[in-house]
Amino acid sequence: MTPLQLGLSDLRVTPICLGTMTFGEQVDADGAHAILDRALARGINFLDTAEMYSVPPRRETFGATETILGQWFAKRPEVRRQVVLATKVAGPSRNMDWIRGGARDLRPEHIIQACEDSLRRLQTDVIDLYQIHWPNRNAPAFGALYHDPSKDAEQTSIEAQLRAMETLVKAGKVRHVGLSNETPWGLMAFLREAERHGLPRVQTVQNPYALTNRVVDNGLDEVMHKESVSLLAYSPLAFGGLTGKYDGPGFDPAQPELGRIARFDSMRKQRWARPEALTAARRYNALARAHGLSPVQMALAFCYRNWRVASTIIGVTSVAQLDECLDAWSVPLSPELLAEIDKLRWEMRDPAQ
Repeated sequence: MTPLQLGLSDLRVTPICLGTMTFGEQVDADGAHAILDRALARGINFLDTAEMYSVPPRRETFGATETILGQWFAKRPEVRRQVVLATKVAGPSRNMDWIRGGARDLRPEHIIQACEDSLRRLQTDVIDLYQIHWPNRNAPAFGALYHDPSKDAEQTSIEAQLRAMETLVKAGKVRHVGLSNETPWGLMAFLREAERHGLPRVQTVQNPYALTNRVVDNGLDEVMHKESVSLLAYSPLAFGGLTGKYDGPGFDPAQPELGRIARFDSMRKQRWARPEALTAARRYNALARAHGLSPVQMALAFCYRNWRVASTIIGVTSVAQLDECLDAWSVPLSPELLAEIDKLRWEMRDPAQ
């Protein structure tokens, strides 16, 4: 697995990234450390987390994932310099009043303090990639389909956000910056402001990318390709929908081992659990099986080999799941199968958008 360059930065990462948002909720510290050890042993050098994690977000588990990672680094001090560490500052409040008192604006001082807090929890002196988790403005994200100008409000400007990032970069606390859940306009605006004022350039965008959500293909891919910004693809298995575990009827909360959608009521209200999204997932899962593949193999191989994707973020709850995801790296998809995948997308579009 050859490391690749992120954007125009000096960061070189494996094309598979270990996402950690299950740590602290579905996975305890010992289990998380075992997963991290296994990922490292299998050659993964890229870890992604966020101040908001674990997921689903709760007051009681805010910062828990970063804390677990910090404990791992403390036990294995030589490991920190072997991995590229990414984390995120939460955007304006999404009904989470435990984050900055539910502030509706992500101010420069919030960015700087959040970074300091993440560094403390992570027990490190530098974050390799510091990302804004979602836009600090009225923008469609997390399943919203349309931009509604009537909801626009005065927010901290993109220039001011970048100047806060510049402060952190100059202090040696952040190496490079990125965005998440961003739109084509948002990415171009950040790039424009960085170039105009000599501020840190966005190197990555972390957005959903899965068979049931290929919104990236509708314009953001062109921007990222032409502007040399790397896509970090999250939820490639559509919160478990593309594993086949939800191919049966309904969800049984008495079977939390099925995954987040079964275990947490709040997860069943998200885009990945929409009836049309699960119907589409079942169609893709059946297509995988018809070609002699498991749903996991096809869904991950689609992301792993896609020219748009720099690194695919996988989230797991066990070492066995990690191995299954990593083993899919060697799975090829024929041109005929890719054509059938595109045919299904033409029919169903992006139901988990």
